This record gives sequence, C-alpha cells and structure tokens, in this order.
Amino acid sequence: MGHCLSGALRFTAIFSPLRCPSKPSTFLTSIRAFGTSRRFSIMSAASLPASVEALSLQSTAQKSQFANCFPTLNPMDIYRQHIAEELAKAADIDAQKIYPRIAWTSTLDKGDLSLPVCGRRRNSWLLFRLSKKTPWSLLRSLPPSSPPPTLFTPPTPLGPHIQFFCKPKPLTDNVLGRILKEKSAYGTNGNQGQKDPSDPSKGQKKIIIEFSSPNIAKPFHAGHLRSTIIGGFLANIYTVMGWDVIKMNYLGDWGKQYGLLANGFKYFGNEEALVKDPINHLFDVYVKVNRQVSEQEGPIKELKEQIKAKKEKSEDVAELETELAKLVDVSEDEKARRYFKSMEDGDPEALALWRKFRDLSIEKYKQTYARLNIDFDVYSGESQIKSESMTDAYKLMEQAGVSEKSEGAVIVDFTKHGAKKLGKAIIVRKDGTPLYLTRDIGAITERDDEYHFDKMIYVVAAQQDLHLAQLFKVTELMGHKDLASRCQHINFGMVRGMSTRKGTVKFLDDILRDVGDKMHEVMKKNEVKYSQVEDPEKTADILGITSVMVQDMTGKRVNGYDFNLDAMTSFEGDTGPYLQYAHARLCSMARKSELDVNELVNANFDLLTEQHAVDLVRLLAQWPDVLLQTAKTLEPITVLSYLFKMTHMLSSSYDVLKVIGSEPDVKQARMALYASARQVLHNGMRVLGLSPVERCIGRQERDE
Repeated sequence: MGHCLSGALRFTAIFSPLRCPSKPSTFLTSIRAFGTSRRFSIMSAASLPASVEALSLQSTAQKSQFANCFPTLNPMDIYRQHIAEELAKAADIDAQKIYPRIAWTSTLDKGDLSLPVCGRRRNSWLLFRLSKKTPWSLLRSLPPSSPPPTLFTPPTPLGPHIQFFCKPKPLTDNVLGRILKEKSAYGTNGNQGQKDPSDPSKGQKKIIIEFSSPNIAKPFHAGHLRSTIIGGFLANIYTVMGWDVIKMNYLGDWGKQYGLLANGFKYFGNEEALVKDPINHLFDVYVKVNRQVSEQEGPIKELKEQIKAKKEKSEDVAELETELAKLVDVSEDEKARRYFKSMEDGDPEALALWRKFRDLSIEKYKQTYARLNIDFDVYSGESQIKSESMTDAYKLMEQAGVSEKSEGAVIVDFTKHGAKKLGKAIIVRKDGTPLYLTRDIGAITERDDEYHFDKMIYVVAAQQDLHLAQLFKVTELMGHKDLASRCQHINFGMVRGMSTRKGTVKFLDDILRDVGDKMHEVMKKNEVKYSQVEDPEKTADILGITSVMVQDMTGKRVNGYDFNLDAMTSFEGDTGPYLQYAHARLCSMARKSELDVNELVNANFDLLTEQHAVDLVRLLAQWPDVLLQTAKTLEPITVLSYLFKMTHMLSSSYDVLKVIGSEPDVKQARMALYASARQVLHNGMRVLGLSPVERCIGRQERDE
C-alpha cells in the first residue's frame, strides 16, 4: 500500500491541464459544451413575496461518471473530478472510490479541497491505510516535481489529510465569470431534486413542509415564530435544490374553543372590529369569554368538593347534584361544548360563523407572513381532516392489533410494540371524540393520497418530540412503513423572554412593530444618511425583521435562546443589521464607482493578485458546496456562518482593495470582485428568507 500511495502522490507532477481561458465568457462556453445549462424562475406570480420570486434555479443535462458531480453548476466539481481522475491513473485506484472522499474545507488555511489518506481504525478512510509512513514523510521522499499542474499548487499534508490549494488565476476566471453571468442562480442545483438523475423526464421530487401552524384567536407565540422562520428557510433550500415544494400551514382551527369563541362573539363581538383586525379582536373576545368561564368555575368547583366530602361520609347528595347540574347546564363551558357539537353535526349557521372567523384570520396572517417573505401553498388545519380518514385509521389499527380498549377509551400501548420510550397514547376518548394524534394520523394518510409526496417535514418545537415520534410509529404499525419513512420531524428549542416593550400579548405583529421602531430610532441618529433613504420606515421594518430572523438562526435549531431586543438590533457583531449593512455598503460602492455592472464580466481578472482578493474568490467558490451541505444539515446556521465569514473578509479587504481612486483597469477588476461578493451575499440572504437592502444606516456607515 505504501508503494501505491507513493505512486499516487506523483500526480503533483502529472496533472493534465484543464482548459481555463482567462476570459470567463470563453471558459463558461467551453464548460457548457459538456451539456446544456438552463435557468428558470421558480415562482413568477405577481402576488408572491419578493424573495420567493428571486429564488432562481439552474440545472444541467451534463453527464458525469461521478454521482452528484456537476462541473457546469459547481466550480469545485471541476477540481474534484480532475483530482479523482488523475489520482486514479497514477495510483491504479478506482476513481469512483476517490471522488466522494474529496471534501470541501471549513477554513481556507486547510486548503480548498482535502483528501483523507490514512487512519488507524479499520473503517477509517478505506482509500489508503498506512501503518508506518505518514503523508508528510511520503511527500518528502518524492523526487522533485516537474512543472506544477495547471489547476493546483503541489499538494501538502495536514495530519492524515492531503490539502489541495487551487491556483488563483484559473479559479478567479472561473468563479467570477460564473457569478457575474449566473447571478441569482449561482450555487443552485436543480439536479438534486430530480426523481431520477439519469432520467430528468421523470420530474422533480415533491416535498411537503408543514410549518408555522398558529391557533386562530390565540397569540402567535414564540414556537410559532421559530416554526415560521425555520420552515420558510427549509422551503427555500429545497427550492434551490430543485424539489417541488408545497408549503403547508396546519392551523389550529377546530375544537370546543370555537364553540366558546362563537358564543363569546354574541356578547362581546363587533363586526367592524372583526373585519378590521380579526386576530386581535377574536383574541379579545376569547379572553373575555374565558373570564366568564373562570368566574363560573368557582361555584361549580366548590359544589363538586362538597359532593365529594358528603359522599365520603355516606350522606345524601341528590340535592347538591341537582344544583350542580343546573350550574353546569347554563355554564359557558357547556354551551361551548354544545355549539361545537353542532359544528361537528354540520349545522349551517354554526359553520358559517366559524368559516368567517377562519377566512378573515387567514387573510390577516397572509399580510403578516408577507413581511417575513413567506407565502403558503395550502392553508390546512384540524378542521380539514375528514371523519372518514380517522374512521379508516381506527379500523386499520384495530385490524392490525395496534390499538386496544382501556377503561372505555381506545389507546395504543407502544411498549407492546417494541417502543417502550413512547409509552401509551390515547386515540379516542371515552366520550368518542378524537384527539390531536388521531387527526394527525388521518392527515398523514390524506396527504399521501392527495400529493404522493417523496418527503414530508413537520417543523414543530422539541416539546412535541414524543407526539411526532408516536405519530410516525403508529403510522408504521398500521402497515404504512414506507409512508412513515418519508416523514421527518425538524424540531427546535424555545425562545425565552419574548415579549413586547409594552408588555402586551405576544402577537407576531407586535414583535415586528417593536423591532421596527427600535431600528427607526437607530437610523434617526444619523440625520445626513437618514435623509438619503427613500422610505426610512420601510427600511426600518426590513431591518427589524432581519434582526429577529438572524437572531433566531444564530446557533443550532435545537438550542433555545434569549430574546434580546437591544442585542439583535445592534450594528455591531454578527447581527441582522450588520449583515444588511454589509450588503448596503457593497451597493454603495457600486453606485459610487459609476461603472456599468453589465461590463464587469469583461474585466481583467489577472489584476486581482492581492491575497485578500485571492482568498475572497476562494470563499465565493465554496457557495455551491455550502448550499449542498445545508441541504444535508437543514440548519440555517450553515448558511449564516458562511455569510458572516464573507462579511468579515470583506471588511478587512476594503483598505487594501480600494475601488475609488484606483487605475481604470484595476478599478473595474476590483469592482467585479465586490459585485460578485454582493451577489453571493444577496443569494445567501434570500435563501435565509431576508430582504437585502441597498441603503442602510448604522454607526459603521461611511464613505468608500
């Protein structure tokens, strides 16, 4: 094996050149000769949020001998392919075993690509296993290399890995040329979402993402906020990976509380207020009628305690029970139960009022979601689940021996089915009414029948881990193992201390209004810059929303965080406003340069020789891999960390790579670099669901 590796490492001298002309347009033309490349807009409806419209997608008909290798879509795939093919020739190793082990690096000091070559454990790095010689000693023993390859400098060892550093010129020509031509499509890969990569005619894989799911007439709490932000991000990442994405909002829109709300509306409702602001008005009604319920519960509870005490003494309780029955009969809680029963029985008048509440609430939600750059394809809910679906599920569970009767109720004892940690779950109450789990079982089968999805994701807080695990397990036990395997729960931690400055209820609009007001206060402190912003209130609103979303995405999903209004609205540190500032500064530079952005692709990239420029190009080359990695982790922080790394690099380069005042050719080349960085930053922010601004006011704002 040592001899084999020694021969393999000689590829430092024998790499065959890959044609990379200095002119990016020529290079892209030659690359596309491998196959056709197409780009199209995923969404085009005028009513959709701007960020949804801006999500573009490119795919290719190019064929490669390596799985998931698309040189026309990902510049680093050219380099991976070249390493695998040439190393296979030199070392007499199957290139198919080499290619998937060539990894992108997390930091530029570790190279642009890395290949593990040895390990102690049996399953570590099957490509090469060395017992005596390290990669370093092998490299030192090689004879002097002949002229270096076209694409790489000679490889270097780092522990058990070999590092590959791309040569600056061909990489710069490639990457900047792609970005300036492909724009919003750069980094996307529609081939990832194909049902069969070998036969694109079979179409895209379909995914349902269920997220947000607030309860009508109740506060839009922290869990709903996180679900909304994370779900919107997941929809975007699957979109740019070529999946057919269905965004579903599963509303809490059914149950006895709607009987309570309907009756409460008779006492406290106002049609004008309902139409003007349905969410807040229905919540006010709900609070007031619940106050009545609480007042009535006191005497009822007291009577129940008296009856219990008398029964323990074997005393007659008939009179008290009659009195209790009268109190219960006229209570709002009992009236709500009867009203909801009429809804379930299909009473037209009851359903008409419920439908009005639901429809008006959805219209209001749509306005709020639009501020977060989110739209839904389907507004579903508990009310939409057919009773036949639940009945069929009962029968199937009974026939499969999954369910059993227990004290008048129907349950599933998971401990009897090899899942002790899942405990027991009630499917049907003693009174015959279904529970949330029952409706979810009906929903999962209905969705499969209607959409024939390849994958379905539930974006729900970690507190519901048990519920979702029970849902997937019972689906499997019912005989739908394949269906259960296509479902995934994406969980998240909770937000601590989220409230508005006024101490009011935690509706999303209230929170967004608070952060928007805070950002407006910051902007007003710079009077000169404030006067240059065309619509400062709208900009403040966008900055505020960015603040909330970026704070939510900082850290892994499963971790909770403290809602900190002052910290999230700061222009210092890795915050939403800082990210917006970085984008706005690049836009400002483009305006002041007075260069035609459409001509930047013709710039002389050979002039970008400074290490700051080289490293920035290397980072921009990683963007397609960042998206692919994010599609695996499903963590917003994967994209966010990359964007902040880029903004830090940009910040340190401005004094070295000056645009204003430079020689014309140098000015154009540097502006091409910064325009490419702005495009990738813009693309990344769009994937996160943010709306990049072109003008921003912060303490760091200054002239270029």
